[in-house]
Amino acid sequence: MAPTGRSERGRANGARPRLIPNALAIGLAAAGGGLVVSAATASAAMAPAVGSGAAPLAPLTAGHGYRHGVVPSLSWARTHIAAGSAIASSPNDMNFGGGISGVGVTTGPEQVYLVFWGSQWGAQSTNAQGYYTYSGDSQNIAPDLQAFMRGLGTGGETWSGVMTQYCEGVATGSQTCPSNAAHVGYPTGGALAGVWEDASAAAPSTASGHALGVEAVNAATHFGNTTQASNRNTQYVVISPTGTNPDNYQGQGFCAWHDYTGDSTLSGGGVSSPDGLLAFTNLPYIPDAGANCGASFVNPGNNLDGVTIVEGHEYAETITDQYPAGGWTDSSGAETGDKCAWISSGQGASQNISLTTGTFAVQSTWANDFGGGSGGCEVSHPIVSNGGNTVTVTNPGNQTSTVGTAVSLQIHASDSASGQTLTYSASSLPTGLSINSSSGLISGTPTTAATWSVTVTAADTTGASGSTSFTWTVNPAVSNTVTVTNPGNQSSTVGTAVSLQIHASDSAGGQTLTYSASGLPAGLSINSSSGLISGTPTTIGTSSVTVSASDTTGASGSASFSWTVSSASSCPSAQLLGNPGFETGSASPWSATAGVISANGSGEIAHSGSWFAWLDGYGRPHTDTLAQTVTVNANCHTDTFSFWLWIDTSERTSSSVDTLKVQVLSGSTVLTTLKTFSNLNANNSYVQYTFSLSKYAGKKITLKFTGSETDRGGGTTNFVVDDTALTQAP
Repeated sequence: MAPTGRSERGRANGARPRLIPNALAIGLAAAGGGLVVSAATASAAMAPAVGSGAAPLAPLTAGHGYRHGVVPSLSWARTHIAAGSAIASSPNDMNFGGGISGVGVTTGPEQVYLVFWGSQWGAQSTNAQGYYTYSGDSQNIAPDLQAFMRGLGTGGETWSGVMTQYCEGVATGSQTCPSNAAHVGYPTGGALAGVWEDASAAAPSTASGHALGVEAVNAATHFGNTTQASNRNTQYVVISPTGTNPDNYQGQGFCAWHDYTGDSTLSGGGVSSPDGLLAFTNLPYIPDAGANCGASFVNPGNNLDGVTIVEGHEYAETITDQYPAGGWTDSSGAETGDKCAWISSGQGASQNISLTTGTFAVQSTWANDFGGGSGGCEVSHPIVSNGGNTVTVTNPGNQTSTVGTAVSLQIHASDSASGQTLTYSASSLPTGLSINSSSGLISGTPTTAATWSVTVTAADTTGASGSTSFTWTVNPAVSNTVTVTNPGNQSSTVGTAVSLQIHASDSAGGQTLTYSASGLPAGLSINSSSGLISGTPTTIGTSSVTVSASDTTGASGSASFSWTVSSASSCPSAQLLGNPGFETGSASPWSATAGVISANGSGEIAHSGSWFAWLDGYGRPHTDTLAQTVTVNANCHTDTFSFWLWIDTSERTSSSVDTLKVQVLSGSTVLTTLKTFSNLNANNSYVQYTFSLSKYAGKKITLKFTGSETDRGGGTTNFVVDDTALTQAP
């Protein structure tokens, strides 16, 4: 999808002079009033060092040691970096810093959280691509950043491949990584993990480093990343609103920097984080700086060029030096992005890259393995895969829910390593929903109508993790209700045509219903107008089918059941009754009189679970019924109906005055009465009863419990049914 504001993008014609400082070796020369760098300055094959070899960007970090990976503004470079300054060729490659708290690089799939800080961003809405937009974002950098981060690691893009050559777990000072080391992870499926507008207060006009770090902690808490393990592969990009000047970036002559909360040199002091060490970026509102921070640098007239060039610079440096400077830096302290900033032509020149979400301007980053190990700036590099285990999260697809209607979505994930325990987390879930960290079940009741960009992540005990993203649209609540009647579990045979009519009703009159179905056996389809499921099954197996009906107001209802397709001569072992233990808390697909489906605490108890069917017990003349219709496979010769029954009574007569009949019907015709229980069978405990129904193979039957209370004995009798089953076998 193309992000907002990208339609004007195109390749630069190369004829326009650029303003290019380079943190490795700046070859500045007057050119049409600007500064240009040649291809030679983009690689390590250059003239010997001139002067002391001091880091060209040192004036920006002097007294501000927390400004790691600082991106200089073009006007600052013009006045502060001497032409021809360079660092000796040999030490120019990146060196591993040994790590901080055991962390050197981002080894798992990257999780980037975009934090739009301050009420100045204005009202939030969602554009056609599903990205959040803000009324105070005149240049549309918010959807631009979301599209860029979501597109990384998609479509086989190889800009991210440059960073994957770096690793951790090697000796301090190493310049190469063995294949079995833990490398920087590739952001498969996108790096965007969450988006948050913190509108609780206005962002400071000139935020200190400490304040930016505190906002990163606020974001970690907001997204539920409250442990060091959950923040192992995260970075929080704190984006200040237009008109603000975080860390005095305009007066100091830079565009952005990154750091981590454990850095005691942060202006305003270090940050106490209950969530562990957090990597974060200070990203100002880049278009406020215009051409000084990259506007039109690649695509003339495009004010968003600098947004992805600068943020791409900080992102690349964060994943190769997560907690600076425990990752990869050169002998002057420069990081992978610093050495390749603002190159306009030749090897490593800034350029557009194409992602599945659009086209974006980026700069190159330093590759130690370029030129046979001499090093240089690259925009593309083969992806180096991690040698460790892999966690894969299955994408559940985009979701749609309604305000006030409970939802349940099971997230599934797998680990290439056996014996691992996965921990689940999610960002940007609709308000009212949460994820169970142990099971991966997302549940709750949505309270706010909006479209949410959700990312779910699963991590194992080794630090390996995987994630997937999808949208979740919550529609406003509607007053009318659509109810779909559950047809019960179905059984069919391959090659035999079937016809099943789905019935639904709408509480609003005059509505036209549209039907749909998911999970139907191969060969079957549903008529969207009539709700008739028909066709001829072609494949043996059991499918989980959900049929839905919706009206023109957006109201909808659904019902789920299983559909088993067997060969004409086979009988798959199966349990045919739906909701056999009543644990859904409702009757369907049973039909029952009011009050029959009951929960523990209502006066009786379940045989297992929390729900059961309670017939009679009113102490007055009353009849309760409980019934379900099923089709017994014609090829099955062992069909067994069973249930657990508890009978207690206060009747003091020796006569049978209160009864429970268990019957088999065809339509409304009673085929047989399996057994009649009465108050005389009271036992004050559960007893299981079993009956053979093999003579009904191939027939559609209804199993029915009928409880009749007469009050002739002056007392009352309770018939409590639970854990029913109708099993079929060859």
